[in-house]
Amino acid sequence: MADVAFEATGKTLEEMFLAAADAMASVQIKDTAAIELKMERKFSLKAASRERLLHDFLQELIFYKDAELLLFGKCELKITGEEGAYELAAKARGDKLDHAKHQLLTDVKAVSWHKFKVEKTAKGWKAVVIIDV
Repeated sequence: MADVAFEATGKTLEEMFLAAADAMASVQIKDTAAIELKMERKFSLKAASRERLLHDFLQELIFYKDAELLLFGKCELKITGEEGAYELAAKARGDKLDHAKHQLLTDVKAVSWHKFKVEKTAKGWKAVVIIDV
C-alpha cells in the first residue's frame, strides 16, 4: 500500500478540519478510542489558502507523531482570516504511542498534494485528501 484517500466533511471549516484529523488517525490506529488524552500540544499556523492551511495542519499532526511519538485523539481549533491570510490556533490532546495499547495499521508519512481539494458545498465544507503511507 502506498496511498490512502479519504473525504472529510463538516458544517463549518473547523468541523471539516477535525474530521480530516480523525480520518488520518483512523488510518494509523485500529481503535482510536485507545488514545488517552494525557498530553497536550498547542500550535498555530498561517497560510494563504484554506487548502494550504489544512495541508499544514495535517502535516503538523504527522510531525508530532514522528518527532515525539504522539497520537492525537482530540483536537480543538479556531480558524480566522480570509483568502490570502488564514490563521489556525490548535490544541491537540493525545497519548504517547504504545505498541501494547495502540494497534498500528499504517505509518502515515506525508500529506500528498495529488488531488488535494477543499471546497464549500451546499451542506458545508468538504476536503479530499490523499496521504502517503
